[in-house]
Amino acid sequence: MALLSSPDPHFLLHLSRRKYTTPKFLLRNPNHRVSCSSGQLRLATKEALTIDSSQLRIKEFLTDSELYAAVKLRIRTFYEFRESYGVEELRRSLTEREYEGLNDRISGKLVAFKRVACVNATLPISGSLISAEGLCSECKFIEDGKERVVVGTLDLNQCLWLPDELTGRRPEVSGSNPMRAYISNVCVAKELQRNGLGYKLINKSKDLARVWGITDLYVHVAIDNEGAQKLYEKCGFVYESEEPAWKARFLGRTRRFLLWTDLTN
Repeated sequence: MALLSSPDPHFLLHLSRRKYTTPKFLLRNPNHRVSCSSGQLRLATKEALTIDSSQLRIKEFLTDSELYAAVKLRIRTFYEFRESYGVEELRRSLTEREYEGLNDRISGKLVAFKRVACVNATLPISGSLISAEGLCSECKFIEDGKERVVVGTLDLNQCLWLPDELTGRRPEVSGSNPMRAYISNVCVAKELQRNGLGYKLINKSKDLARVWGITDLYVHVAIDNEGAQKLYEKCGFVYESEEPAWKARFLGRTRRFLLWTDLTN
């Protein structure tokens, strides 16, 4: 299963508070649907590179440079840019704003979030990955003195709800420590689709959620995105509810399903 992900209101939350207007030289990814949490999974149309799984690491980010590389992967995946004067400045601005917003969530500056983790899939710059020059140059960072590349990323959010999204029903709220979490900003480099990275990232997030004591995990997905739904079903998620048509129209997006999985089993 190949996947190409898209952002959620979480991802754009920091931008929307600044009333950001999309310039003419910025295009949405044609595979993009603004979605809270799921990342929108789309079938790849090009043959993907094969990775060496023995070199793959999937874990929480360790350094600021790795977090920044993860943000750059999201920008290059969630948007398409026309070559035009000022486009690089726009790209840097989007990256800086999302990096700042993600840092705020992870550091606990936003009280609505009990805990947030950025989970990344990374590979060394070697083998077939060398041919993905754009990915390697944009999304690389240094770890233990060696260059690695962020090839997949997502956020795990311990909170009661996400902005502009359906709220999970489980478990019933009690006290100030929510045992509910949401996956957001699922993102895999287009060059490395069809390598099972999305599946591995989601399962890693489930393991981390259990460590946090989370009992109920949620993800949102567009109702017309059958590829994503199949992946989440494979990962143990089931249907809980769906967004009303009026809300989707108001937000200018495709309607969402809210999917749930029990982490106590």
